[in-house]
Order: sequence, then structure tokens, then C-alpha cells
Amino acid sequence: MPGLYMAAILISATGIAILDARFRLALWRDAVATLAAVAVGVAFFLSWDAVGIVTGVFVKGDSPLFLGLDLAPHLPLEEVFFLTFLSYLSLVVWSATMRLLDRPAARGPQVRQGGAKSP
Repeated sequence: MPGLYMAAILISATGIAILDARFRLALWRDAVATLAAVAVGVAFFLSWDAVGIVTGVFVKGDSPLFLGLDLAPHLPLEEVFFLTFLSYLSLVVWSATMRLLDRPAARGPQVRQGGAKSP
């Protein structure tokens, strides 16, 4: 079924975007920084893919799940969407982790200073 892989990526990205919007983790907290970070991540991974393709390490397999559109030899269109999703997901997970670690409950019990006894 052509396009199933792309549909899975887009559905997954939509779910992450909904979580991001609900908790204001990345894009809905700072859109410019998020879009810049995603662009840098995609550029890095596309460069990595290009090196892998040129050296023969990466080859596109035949799958009926692909749309069949290639941006370059061995570089299907889905790869760009996957790399965008991967970069965005990483930012959302990082931001959520930092928020959880910054919560008072994550710091452990608070010890009062000064020797005063609490009632």
C-alpha cells in the first residue's frame, strides 16, 4: 500500500505536535528556536545520509510502503519527513525531560536550613 510509511510518520508527528501544544514544550514555547533547531538537525542528518549514499553504505530498499518519489538516488521523500519528525521529537522529549527534572518533587525532600524546628 503506497504511502503507508508517510502516513505513519505524519500521524506520529501530529500526535507529538498535540502533546507539544498541550504542554508548550518546544514549538508552542519558542517557535523560532524550535524551527531553527529542527532545520539544523535535518541538514545534519541529510548530510550524513548523503555521505552514506555516496560511500554505498545506505541504499534504498524496495518497499510497497514508500510513495515511490525519490529526491536523489537512494533518498526517498519519506526520509526528509522522517528526519524532520526525528529532530522535532528529540526536542519535545528533551524539553519534557528538563521540565520533569526541574519539578520540586524531582529534587527530593527539602531540608530546612538554620536548625529551626518546624511545628
